[in-house]
Amino acid sequence: MVISGRVPLLLLLGLPAVVLRPSAGTVWLWLLGVLLLVGLDLALTASPAAATLSRRQPGTVRLGDPATSGLVVGNPGTRTLRLHVRDAWQPSAGASDNRFRLTLRAGEDRRTTTPLLPRRRGDLRAAGVTVRSWGPLGLTGRQRTYDVPGTVRALPPFESRKHLPSRLARLRDLDGRAAVRVRGQGTEFDSLREYVRGDDVRSIDWRASARSPQVVVRTWQPERDRRVVVVLDTSRTSAGRVARTADDAAEDGMPRLDAAMDAALLLAALASRAGDRIDFLAGDRRVRARQRIAGARDVAARLQEQMADLEPVLAEADWDALAGGVQAFGRQRALVVILTALEPSAIEEGLLPVLPVLTHHHRVVLASVRDPELGRLATLGERPDADQAYAVAAAEHELDRRARMREVLSRLGVDVVDAEAAQLPPALADHYLHLKAQGLL
Repeated sequence: MVISGRVPLLLLLGLPAVVLRPSAGTVWLWLLGVLLLVGLDLALTASPAAATLSRRQPGTVRLGDPATSGLVVGNPGTRTLRLHVRDAWQPSAGASDNRFRLTLRAGEDRRTTTPLLPRRRGDLRAAGVTVRSWGPLGLTGRQRTYDVPGTVRALPPFESRKHLPSRLARLRDLDGRAAVRVRGQGTEFDSLREYVRGDDVRSIDWRASARSPQVVVRTWQPERDRRVVVVLDTSRTSAGRVARTADDAAEDGMPRLDAAMDAALLLAALASRAGDRIDFLAGDRRVRARQRIAGARDVAARLQEQMADLEPVLAEADWDALAGGVQAFGRQRALVVILTALEPSAIEEGLLPVLPVLTHHHRVVLASVRDPELGRLATLGERPDADQAYAVAAAEHELDRRARMREVLSRLGVDVVDAEAAQLPPALADHYLHLKAQGLL
């Protein structure tokens, strides 16, 4: 049972009577009258169970995009229902305007809509629907909360999709659908054409030229059907929050894991358009997600589904297990892209011992989200004050350690792509196109 604000107001209306006739009898008589009205209103209040509830599922959206949840409230009985309905969701679903006042006549249905704006990835669920039924006098009500299942699945936003058209244009050049042709180790013969000034003389086909009135050259195109293995680190280093660019504040930034996901999605979308096969592996101390995507047109959408539930785990990565997961995809040579933080201590203790096994069979690229705060601290000025001196020294020391680690990885045959969160996706895509053009996959 609940009471409305009308009950205290009704009690206050008795003050003039008490002032005119100040006695205990007057007070008790007025209280008794109010109680009788409240009791009568409660007796005439319909049960919340008289209403029927059904939900239209919001479905799947990208993180940051709005969604709606439809709730249908029905009155199958013969009495008019005066209801207050609250459609509650967990806080990260971003529910707003989710309280409704409804008057339902007998046999009437009413649909309500709750706007949602998810603030984190994964399955975000409804917390329950609270129905409060009011009496005809509006003094009292009956309340009950029902479990009406509802889920909105928030996928990674894939903000780097805007870089895809320009990279696809470069890919078309490499594939020979435009005038530019390339040649390198790992490329395939495509066709013959007449020699023009500027062509590489090493591409001249002398046998074909001897049978033709013109000098002809061979054209080449990058090999297709290569394997690209994307390895996403979900260990403790992926939980750090970094600014998107040097001009942003870290608190307004994003977790390293989300930035790495964005880079992985752009690379996978580009590689699939290039005719390559995509394998995906994510994990920390154990493998969290593993999928082989071959011949699928919706590679990015399938990867988004796999990534939606991934969250950073506050534990060190077991790179032996993750390297074993890569090898389980097959021993055919592949481009293995490891998306992890370029943190020297974590790499030295975990990743470095298993890299020789990977580089022996595959081309390995390590892609890392760089924290722009390190660069900002290292450039505070030639004469920082006492409070800044330690921060500057620590930032320079960390940058020096990262530089030495890049040298170590390079000597092991690992390519390092280290960029800020907003720049990592296009930088990784450009590196993939470079390897494709040079025939190094």
